[in-house]
Amino acid sequence: MIPALDLIMFATTCALLMAGFPVAFTLAGVALAFGFIGQSFDIFDVSFFYALPQRIFGTMTNEVLMAVPLFVFMGTMLERARIAEDLLENMSRLFGALRGGLGISVSIVGALLAASTGIVGATVVTMGLLSLPTMLKRGYDPALAAGSIAAAGTLGQIIPPSIVLVLLGDVIANAYQKAQLEQGIFSPDTVSVGELFAGSLLPGLVLVGLYIAYQIGVAYLQPHKAPRAEPEGDIEWGALLKALLPPIFLIIGVLGSILGGIATPTEAAAVGAIGTILLAGERISGGHRLIRLGALALALLVLQTSYMDLRLARDTLSALDYIAMGVALSFCGLLAGAVLVSLATAWRGDVLGSVVRSTTHTTSMVFIILIGAALFSLVFRGLGGDEAIQALLEDLPGGVWTAVAVVMVIMFLLGFFLDFIEIIFVVVPIVGPILLSMGVDPVWLGVMMAINLQTSFLTPPFGFALFYLRGVAPDSIRTGQIYKGALPFVAIQLSMLALLALFPQLATWLPEVVFGD
Repeated sequence: MIPALDLIMFATTCALLMAGFPVAFTLAGVALAFGFIGQSFDIFDVSFFYALPQRIFGTMTNEVLMAVPLFVFMGTMLERARIAEDLLENMSRLFGALRGGLGISVSIVGALLAASTGIVGATVVTMGLLSLPTMLKRGYDPALAAGSIAAAGTLGQIIPPSIVLVLLGDVIANAYQKAQLEQGIFSPDTVSVGELFAGSLLPGLVLVGLYIAYQIGVAYLQPHKAPRAEPEGDIEWGALLKALLPPIFLIIGVLGSILGGIATPTEAAAVGAIGTILLAGERISGGHRLIRLGALALALLVLQTSYMDLRLARDTLSALDYIAMGVALSFCGLLAGAVLVSLATAWRGDVLGSVVRSTTHTTSMVFIILIGAALFSLVFRGLGGDEAIQALLEDLPGGVWTAVAVVMVIMFLLGFFLDFIEIIFVVVPIVGPILLSMGVDPVWLGVMMAINLQTSFLTPPFGFALFYLRGVAPDSIRTGQIYKGALPFVAIQLSMLALLALFPQLATWLPEVVFGD
């Protein structure tokens, strides 16, 4: 009999992932291999494999995961339609004359794009192409400029809406239910992605504030690294508002509908996707009247839904209900026409095709990884891995705080070598139920993990934000300078993690206010 086959399986998976093998096929292949090895030693029951079709079907019908392609579509469309570019150029003019102003504008635009899209790659590439040459031209330290852009791009992982929060929320919800069932609670409480969105909002904004504070500190303590820039003409307030207001309205429409209880995250993602199509159509067409009317109709439709019950499947409908539904239908007709015009405009502008291909590619990658992760977790649990990890964490001195600290350290170290998706689907399903059964708040734990995973984008050698920036940075920027510039921001993120550990209310207060938990 092979001792600790479950831990050998976990270590083998991590080693293969670090070696660069495809994630989904590594998870599934290692699981199958160790499942048959376990069967040959009579320590694994192959009947565990019978549960895989049901898990795949559950993934296909999971309403929460439907938000993934919608948010990916939003981010890709905003980037390809150059909406983010307009925002960045105008914000740079607004703050450029201040000490450290270009770094401040990069952090603010990163936060706005994060709240609009949640896509790291699009944000880093856009700001790397536009801001990095400008910052270097104005005399900014190359390491500071590169680190500021890479770090601002990672805000999309903690500020909702975020792909990380959607995936992490689904895993945390399943882990929370599993922990309660194992405790004998057969009517378990649930935790939603919306609660995780609300819980991450304040920590995300605090993190933006820490980024800006660091930029200001460097500008005043080491002014040669962030010199004051000469203003390029007067600020065009009309252009600034035109670039700033559409993303803000999109943020209010998506996050506001979730936090206001009007829509679920998936429904809000659909609203955001429609809003992004209209924004792209308006941007490419130069201002089509029907598109603007459609955007107004979408806003009025969301507002009407928040105050009126528009469901047809009711026992009694008053005359006022019929009038309200007629008005809503007229809004829908106007919106449909605007969406069709926007899609046609995006197609003629050679934007829609690339957006759809990119969205399909990313979504397919995520869901094939989900299937591989489902098979991995089945075999790992069949080998008794969850029981071994639980015994290990519960036997640690110091109780629950030590267990949480150990998990956070492991996730941080794995972030040097593994992608956030790999950590979410390999590590979190194993340790999540154990920590939650020890009494840890699920929203707080989810936000802690999200901030921890955010560091994986900046930690060399495999930080994805560093790779994205390296791909678009000028040849004069050395890879070592990019790594050097990212390290202070990794320290800031770890400081945010410590603040959240000391003050859990940063993550738990807003969900309690909004959702009443």
